Amino acid sequence: MFDLDKWQEIFTTIRQNKLRTFLTGFCVGWGIFMLIILLGSGKGLENGVELEMSGDAINSLRIFPGVTQKPHAGLQPGRRIRLTNDDYEEIKEAIEGVEHITGRFYLGGIQIVNYKTNSGDYPIRAVHPDHQILENSLVAEGRFINEADLTEHRKVAAIGKKAAEGLFKKENPIGKSIEVNGIAFKVVGVFIEEGRDGEEEEVIYLPITTAQKAFNGKRRIHQLLLTMGDVTVEESLIIEEQVLKKLSKKHRFSPDDRGAMRISNRVEGYQEFKGVMTAIRVFIWFIASGTLLAGIIGVSNIMIIVVKERTKEIGVRKALGATPKTVVSLIMQEAILVTALAGYIGLLCGVVLLEVFSSGIWLDFFQSFGMMEGVSMDNLGIFYNPEVDLTVAIQATVFLIIAGALAGWVPARRAARIRPIEALRYE
Repeated sequence: MFDLDKWQEIFTTIRQNKLRTFLTGFCVGWGIFMLIILLGSGKGLENGVELEMSGDAINSLRIFPGVTQKPHAGLQPGRRIRLTNDDYEEIKEAIEGVEHITGRFYLGGIQIVNYKTNSGDYPIRAVHPDHQILENSLVAEGRFINEADLTEHRKVAAIGKKAAEGLFKKENPIGKSIEVNGIAFKVVGVFIEEGRDGEEEEVIYLPITTAQKAFNGKRRIHQLLLTMGDVTVEESLIIEEQVLKKLSKKHRFSPDDRGAMRISNRVEGYQEFKGVMTAIRVFIWFIASGTLLAGIIGVSNIMIIVVKERTKEIGVRKALGATPKTVVSLIMQEAILVTALAGYIGLLCGVVLLEVFSSGIWLDFFQSFGMMEGVSMDNLGIFYNPEVDLTVAIQATVFLIIAGALAGWVPARRAARIRPIEALRYE
């Protein structure tokens, strides 16, 4: 039942002890504020790294042929290994677990691409249709390279958004022709890149069979990429070993010769990243728990002082007929009010600060004074969109309030048991 007199008394006590009230609340508010900032920073770091990795399929193998460094089967080191369309077909058909696969054929040197009077230097990649999945390319207009383009050797191109803007300005590029080394390719699609570095959006993709034929590439492939579905690290390593064994047998190099063939396993790399993030989360919670514990200890110490200061007052109350339960209830209600209000303020300040950082308002502020020119929210490294689980934050706030109230309950209960005459003598 709401007791107006009791709450008036609590507010009067708070007004008369502003410094003590502030210190009590500060311990709680600071603890929650730091908890929010630490959790938000950890999440921002995790979001940033995941965004960086989202530009490519995380369940992929990337196969890079090189030069042999070890003698093998009577052959001397120093041989350059060259992949061909046959390697693409054999791995696609023979290796169980391969989900999507593409080759890459590069046009050597600088490639100038022209459209009417506009021209630019853009990376050219000749690929298979599955490349769209390997690079997480999102079609914005038209379509990507398809199987019919390969089988019919069509002179078509899918271009990145930045390349389209550079060559066509405000024109719609779909259906128009660009020239690559003097050969015309009709633009059939424009794509954007998932992720934030935007490098892929400068690339121009051609059908690999068309490019091999048009640019004297014969059947060469410079790189192979494949995905393996939803596999574990162990399963991905088995597929990696099978691919390496097949290629080493065909091209006659030692499977242990890492110079001859390098395979990048992103499944393994992603799991290592998840392990690092788990360790960082544990470390953040360790630090945050220490902050909360410091807050609880601070509240406890202040509540002990509060009860000692009010021992004589408690004696007077008991002499006038107040029960121990009433005395303890009065002190704890005051403690809960202060800690709840301070906890809410700490929670609010932490969330607002994270929102300010995420929105980029702070960056606009600095740039208005001529600072941090050229910096945008998209190129702030691996820190992106710091956020915090409000459920966890509210639970931590409630925990701290309860812990703070219990910290005050022990000395308040002890003081309430003192006989009035002894309390009145207390100095």
